[in-house]
Amino acid sequence: MNRETLNFCDQLNINVVEVAHGIAQDASKYLEYAIDSVVARVAPDGFINSQLLETNQHAVHSLAWIATYVEVLLRTSDWADCLDRENRLGDLDQSMLVVIFGEYLQQLKNGIPMNQVETARPVDLGLESRVAECLSSNDIAQLENISANPDFRLAAVQQLSEREFESPIMGDETLDLVREQFRRFADEKITPHAQTWHDKNDLVPLDLIQELGEMGVFGLTLPEEWGGSSLGKLTMCVVSEELSRGYIGVGSLGTRSEIAGELIASSGTHDQKNQFLPGIASGEILPTVAFTEPDFGSDLAHLKTRAELVTRSSGDSVWRIFGAKTWITHAVRADLMTLLVRTEPEERGYKGLSILLAEKLRGNEKHLFPSEGMSGSEIEVLGYRGMREYEIGFNGFEVPAGNLLGDAPGQGFKQMAQAMESGRIQTAARSVGVARNALELGLRYAIDRRQFGKSILNFPRVYGKLLLMAAETIAAREVTYFSAREKDSGRRCDLEAGMAKLLAARVAWSNADAAMQIHGGNGFALEYSISRVLCDARVLSIFEGASEIQATVIARNLVNSRL
Repeated sequence: MNRETLNFCDQLNINVVEVAHGIAQDASKYLEYAIDSVVARVAPDGFINSQLLETNQHAVHSLAWIATYVEVLLRTSDWADCLDRENRLGDLDQSMLVVIFGEYLQQLKNGIPMNQVETARPVDLGLESRVAECLSSNDIAQLENISANPDFRLAAVQQLSEREFESPIMGDETLDLVREQFRRFADEKITPHAQTWHDKNDLVPLDLIQELGEMGVFGLTLPEEWGGSSLGKLTMCVVSEELSRGYIGVGSLGTRSEIAGELIASSGTHDQKNQFLPGIASGEILPTVAFTEPDFGSDLAHLKTRAELVTRSSGDSVWRIFGAKTWITHAVRADLMTLLVRTEPEERGYKGLSILLAEKLRGNEKHLFPSEGMSGSEIEVLGYRGMREYEIGFNGFEVPAGNLLGDAPGQGFKQMAQAMESGRIQTAARSVGVARNALELGLRYAIDRRQFGKSILNFPRVYGKLLLMAAETIAAREVTYFSAREKDSGRRCDLEAGMAKLLAARVAWSNADAAMQIHGGNGFALEYSISRVLCDARVLSIFEGASEIQATVIARNLVNSRL
């Protein structure tokens, strides 16, 4: 390998970390202009006009992507600065930083791909003149030129192939030990079986779930007094990433426990915490989330499933549930549903919603939903098969009156919104794991596959894909970790969590798509793991809030910060 090609920054007398930090601040100024543009479009009278928000949806979502890209520049420059201060910044780390900045600055100036068919361009927000003002410095031009140099790119990928994109060292002994433990677990007990589970639409084996429970996966962030480990959201990210790198069906097992645990820990009564949290933490109680309805999707304000409080002849009170829920993950095996229902029929919109902690009997292949007043069926899906998806109908299903979360009617949407921060951070971490899996599969195949007398890794269109895949995986990872750190610090982070989920889901899909292209015809064969990873990756930009919903949430936050 030609080591000189990894030292362009030295040759040009550039401290890439300092330069990156300065450029990130310039990009932040560009973001301020973008926010001003959208405020003028959707809040001309000092408050957000919902109709204008919808009319200007492309511009609004363009703002969200600009903000997310600026967040990437800020977080990756912080990442490199931290490595530099700890004397751990290597040549490949610098190369990844250059690629991230070179690529994302070009996209900020010329167009950000929100997906394959929609692009966020400066003209959409009237920012053409601001590009020249904020994003056209000599430092930016130098980084872009280095990033585009073919010799630099080939040398960086060659070094990447030698290291095979190692798991990052966190610089924290506990986190590093946790990562190594779950990386080995995934390599030994998940990856060898993932393709078979997918092909046969098998549920993740119960003995594996039990082992994960014994390892503390389901109580990572719960307080120790309730059987958890009190390790925080960053640890949750590391565990979710490593397990999802093996198979997203396993990496996602903790999502429902994370959401249920957060809901109960933050909003539940003492009795509810005592009743449910120890079992959730140990894995004895498997929860699921039942929010979505067939006709409304993300439009939760109009959901119709209702709960009626009635008194039995025995004198005890229960909620009787009527309606339907859909896209309920792991519903048959679940022992507990966090069920969003309308308990206040006279209240419109979000105000009449409550969350019930609805216990149910665990089903099986012959009897999916044995609990009285409940029926349902499986939804067959392309990927994400390890827990399966279901729709459920309720016709008088009963929940004890004391299982109203927090004993607080009408607070369901507020309670849910708090917990969804953690859910989206965890989904972003799962996406990073899937992105890493796709990168590793593509890199390994490119090294081993020979065409025209040499490894296909040496062809520019192949190593170009791999280089950007690696750089974007780091970008998604650092934004995700930052959102977790914000949550661990007790700060509201719905903005950061939304950015992390928005970007990481796109990166997982683009990495899987690029890795399949590197595989060529073999990638289209079911026997190759990349076919499964592609199917698994596709759902990430849909569930836990579709990308379009994430973009609206991000933009609303930014606009409201100005009003």
